[in-house]
Amino acid sequence: MSESTQASQNTAKLVYLLFIANIIIQFLGFVAVVIAYINKDDAAAWLQSHYQFQIRTFWIGFLYLFIGVLFAFFLVGYFILVFWVIWVVIRCVKGMKYLDQQQPHPNPNSWLFG
Repeated sequence: MSESTQASQNTAKLVYLLFIANIIIQFLGFVAVVIAYINKDDAAAWLQSHYQFQIRTFWIGFLYLFIGVLFAFFLVGYFILVFWVIWVVIRCVKGMKYLDQQQPHPNPNSWLFG
């Protein structure tokens, strides 16, 4: 594997880790999606699927988070927020699994767990 591919793979892994850390420190999700947008065009084809998956994780997660906060007043929102946490962790763990195997993400357009 070339050095640039290894560096891009490490960057993609960093983005996944930032999304997991975003559960506790909220602004890290914005940092992660900016990194994904910057690196997606220059990456190898198999890594581009990971960046696409990460970008979609941010935007879909933002939607789930918004709906959860909006409905927190009605108590159902708290269940949505718990779902969001589980959803982010599962998506990132699955993404890192494919990344460690140096495989493209099989379903980067998924709305659920990928």
